[in-house]
Amino acid sequence: MPRVHYRVEAADLHAHLWQVTLTIEAPSAAQFVSLPVWIPGSYLVREFARHLQRLTARQDGRAVPLQQVDKTTWQVGCSPSQPLVLAYEVYAFDTSVRSAWLDAERGFFNGTSLCLRVHGQETRPHLLELVAPRPGWEAATGLEPLKVGKRGFGTYAAATYDELVDCPVEMGQFWSTEVRVAGVPHRIVVTGAPASFDGERFAADVQRICETVVRFWHDRRKPHFRSYLFLLNVVDDGYGGLEHRNSTALICGRRDLPRRGEARATEGYTTLLGLVSHEYFHTWNVKQLRPAEFARYDYNRENHTQLLWFFEGFTSYYDDLLLRRAGLIDDATYLRLLNKTANQVLQTPGRELQPVAQASFDAWTRYYRQDENTPNTTVSYYTKGALVALCFDLTLRAEGRTTLDEVMRALWARCKAGPMTEADFAAVLRELGGRAFTRELAAWVHGTRELPLADLLQRHGVAALEEPAQLQQRLGVRTEDTPAGPKLKHVLRGGAAEQAGLAAGDELVGVEVAGQGWRLNKLDDLTLYAGAQRKVIVLAARDRRLLRLELAVPTGTTTLRLALRDAAQAQPWLAAGA
Repeated sequence: MPRVHYRVEAADLHAHLWQVTLTIEAPSAAQFVSLPVWIPGSYLVREFARHLQRLTARQDGRAVPLQQVDKTTWQVGCSPSQPLVLAYEVYAFDTSVRSAWLDAERGFFNGTSLCLRVHGQETRPHLLELVAPRPGWEAATGLEPLKVGKRGFGTYAAATYDELVDCPVEMGQFWSTEVRVAGVPHRIVVTGAPASFDGERFAADVQRICETVVRFWHDRRKPHFRSYLFLLNVVDDGYGGLEHRNSTALICGRRDLPRRGEARATEGYTTLLGLVSHEYFHTWNVKQLRPAEFARYDYNRENHTQLLWFFEGFTSYYDDLLLRRAGLIDDATYLRLLNKTANQVLQTPGRELQPVAQASFDAWTRYYRQDENTPNTTVSYYTKGALVALCFDLTLRAEGRTTLDEVMRALWARCKAGPMTEADFAAVLRELGGRAFTRELAAWVHGTRELPLADLLQRHGVAALEEPAQLQQRLGVRTEDTPAGPKLKHVLRGGAAEQAGLAAGDELVGVEVAGQGWRLNKLDDLTLYAGAQRKVIVLAARDRRLLRLELAVPTGTTTLRLALRDAAQAQPWLAAGA
């Protein structure tokens, strides 16, 4: 079968330019090519074509007509009788896991940023040839090697375009090791780690996570992939990950890495392990078992689904829970993480306005395009979805017929590790749970009523206690510190700050109490100066004006704190399969 071949090399390291040469062995007479506008797993139209430049087309060494027909698509007037060669450059200066990067120290790219899609030939074999940008560099990717040197440069194969662009590529000088999970090699590549990095500990912890996840899905059988690759880019301050079919691209801050000689896990390291768990769990839940709307990606536009509460939310539920089951955190740490998730949802007014299914559908225009009003109009399908998963799991366990673990595995079997719908989830709930869960789906997924967290947790030995909230929650604001003082990022609907007339972007520069004026350096200073006074005058800077506004300081706002009351009662849930 004729193939599609990409040769990727550096055009200019200092200008951050990749050079791509695309050879189409058997083009059509009027061949269309396009660059995706988004990358699966990150639900935002990113317009990758804006970074493409110097596109040319040639056949038999001679230029052929090339016309752009829309923002991301080109038509080539060529002959179908001989290979067509396209050449172009791509600007790569995005340090995130979603796009592409190139400088004198590191190269990285996702195929959606570099590889033009050849229309009509997406299911033909695709080849990717990697050329070393600098001597001494190595390359790593989850693609199948065809003719590759010891440093990883050479030619790789993909069965389809989807497979090609679902395997990111890392280049540079990096730390690397390999562990085996259920007999399958798992390579770990870390770029930018300092000398204090405890690689042995990290590799051992990643292995325990992977073993726990594989056991969750397959018991003692091997996973569905032949190898797996973790790509971790370490920066001064950053966090994120993106799942792929047999790999994941991660980013973390240097202070989050484990350090030699330090036995106790820091909060940052626990967060990093949760990220590893999250993205690895996605290998099953969204890359294989996936929304029916993602059965075939449309790379030219948004791909809407109402199921991100399941695929992102349920994965968010299991990421920390599986850390607990792997023995990498204890019960108290897990409950603190769960407590944080619960309070994030409860402190988001948008939960009362938008169901989590609708929030999933609106991810493209709301969650990924956040502004000062986002918390008032939407709810995160990550955090609310995780709590929905918790409620289903605890309900199923309380009724004694099954667990959410069993439901997930049954869905995998029912949908043949492929596209699924909410109806599939409902059917498996009915089959294993012994009754219809129509009411719960309507209330928790398609409604805005509060989730019955406290009652369900109580049945499993965990108490949900109410405690006084921090000042930000009591005032209904989210702030950031600036040299001028606290600045309001968000003013939450119905809160004291909104009622006082404060708005996002205001800088709180001072407070007046009982005729005395005080400068505010940080928000907590307000209670220092207010004392027992429940009403104060705040001075807010807005558009170079100084406003005097009366602010009531509430005392009744509360927050949740989860506490383990009966460890034996909680163990079947927290340590299942451990």
